[in-house]
Formats: sequence, C-alpha cells, structure tokens
Amino acid sequence: MESDDCSQCFSTGQSAQERGLAHVPECYEVPVSERPSLNSPEAQIPVVDLTGLQLGPTHRPAIVESIRQACQRFGCFQVVNHGIDQTVLNKALGAAKEYFLLPANEKLELMSDDVHKPVRYGTSLKDGVDKIQFWRVFLKHYANPLNDWVQCWPENPPTYREHMGAYSSEVQKLGVELTGAITESLGLGPKYVSDKIEQGMQVITTNCYPPCPQPRLTLGLPPHSDYSCLTILLQGSPGLEIMDMQDGGSWKLVPNVDGSLLVHIGDHLEVLSNGLYKSVVHRAVVNSQKTRISIASFHSLGLDEKMEPAFQLVNENHPKAYKGSSFRDFLNFLSANDIGQGNICFLDTLKIE
Repeated sequence: MESDDCSQCFSTGQSAQERGLAHVPECYEVPVSERPSLNSPEAQIPVVDLTGLQLGPTHRPAIVESIRQACQRFGCFQVVNHGIDQTVLNKALGAAKEYFLLPANEKLELMSDDVHKPVRYGTSLKDGVDKIQFWRVFLKHYANPLNDWVQCWPENPPTYREHMGAYSSEVQKLGVELTGAITESLGLGPKYVSDKIEQGMQVITTNCYPPCPQPRLTLGLPPHSDYSCLTILLQGSPGLEIMDMQDGGSWKLVPNVDGSLLVHIGDHLEVLSNGLYKSVVHRAVVNSQKTRISIASFHSLGLDEKMEPAFQLVNENHPKAYKGSSFRDFLNFLSANDIGQGNICFLDTLKIE
C-alpha cells in the first residue's frame, strides 16, 4: 500500500472512507491477531426491565438483584422501560447523523487532538497522533450541568442543541438512578455516590463509523474499558463487541434490542467496588454496508474528585486493591499514552500489587 495514503487522513478531519478511498490505508490496519472475525456470536447480555425501580420494596429488590448478577457476570446490561421516550432517542440519533453529514469545514471548527478540551471533533482516537488509526469520527462535549455547556455545542445542524440536549438531560437522570441501584447492589445503599454523580461530570460522545471497504482489517475502536463510573450507550445498529472473560476472553456481539440502552461498568466503578465488579472490555467493529451511529454518555465524579474503594468493601480478606483517581487523571493518562497499542490501560495504573 502507498504510505502516503495516511499523510492527509487527519489534516482535513475526515476518515479515509470520507476521502473516497476504496481500501484501508496501512495506518488503519490492526495486527493480524487483533482483527475482528465479523461473525462473532451474540452475547447473552441480561435485559433489565426498570419498571418499578422507584416503586419501593415491592419491586426494587428484584431489579437490584438482576443488576448485581449482570454486573458480576458481564460488567454490563441492557435496560428497557428506562423512562426515556423513544422519540427522544430517535431525535438524538438523528441529530448526531445530521452533524456528521455537515461539510468538513464546519466540523473542522471544533477539531482538536487536545483531550482536555470540553468540546472537540476528531477522527480515530487522537487524530493522527496514535500509531494505529481507527475507522471512526466523533464529537465529544461536556453536558452537565447542561446550561453551562450547551452554548459551546455546535450551532449546526439547527436542532442539534435541542435534540441532543433533551437526550443528555434524560440520560443524566437515568445515570444517577442506575448508580444508586448499582451501589445498592454492592450493599452500600442507593445514595452512596449518586448525589456526587448528579453533580459530577457527564461527557457525551457521538460516534460515526462510516462504511469500510475492508472491515476485517481494521476496527472502529480498539479494545478498551471506559474510565467512567458507568457509561450508557445508545446505538442505532449493532457493532459493539464485549470481551467475555468467563468464556476465555472471546469476543461477542452486543445485540441491538429495540428501545434499550446498554449500561457499561467503568473503571471508576471497579475501583469503588474494590474489584467486586469489573469494568467491561469492549471494541467497535465496522462493516462495508452502512454507517453506524452511537451515542455514549459517560458519568463520573467531578473533574478533580478522586474515586476510592468503598471502605465498607475493604477488609483483611479483601485489602484495598486500587489507588484513587479522578477524571482529570484519566485525561492526563490519555494525553500521554497510545492506548490503541493495547499494551497499557488506565485501570492497570491504579491497581495495587
């Protein structure tokens, strides 16, 4: 392949596919051992019906127990009857799609490889900085409190702020509610950190994975776990795979259940649980037929507030296993490291040997 295929991949803020290439440039090719099979089996991820979560002792214990089992087995679960209207979900996905269809020069206004910026557009992970590039374009922006950030979001398409803002507000409420259920499942009670999550960081990431001419050679995102306490993902179509650690580390495709949202346990919740729950390792695969859109909402404590293992979960048999860390610590780590290489991850830096 011509090495100069990659020379202009990022100066225009466009993916290789958007530039009209009919093959995958060499800089997008992942090592053979890490290439996707494109026929991964479906993961049997639990679907938790949240109906009745707020109705007290009659229904809540069973829902919390379902969440506990899902967190222990998979590190993730899907939720239905979560309280967010389907129209809100559809409009958010539509707004994201319209944004990525804008002319390149409009998107370039927000392009940056500075991971500390509260609003930025880019491709891959860090726009040409990392050795291996990934078949993805994205828009990230802070979202909580919404009134503090929404004026920094793109003005175009005209409905973006309204529709993405409505979704962001609703999913933030859901994140607080789910955090309470998860800490309750750990025996810590529903208010252990939910108030801090309510006042904490919410980062919305809209992802666009364009059609890829050779999807077996590359990935949309490399294997990783999220830094957050939890991540809530809205996906328009399948393309996310999780690593099933209880099945030999095999990759399994997350099914797209109509009206559902996928909830990931993140690194900071693994820390809080002192390892009782594990953050889920996942990746994004691409296809040759159609564009895939997803919206991830990352929920964590405040920018500089450190997450520590809950003291109630630390004892002689289960000593403290993690150092405390903050969202800013993660951003500094991301800025300094090439996580696409797969030889280092943020969580490993927190483990106490």
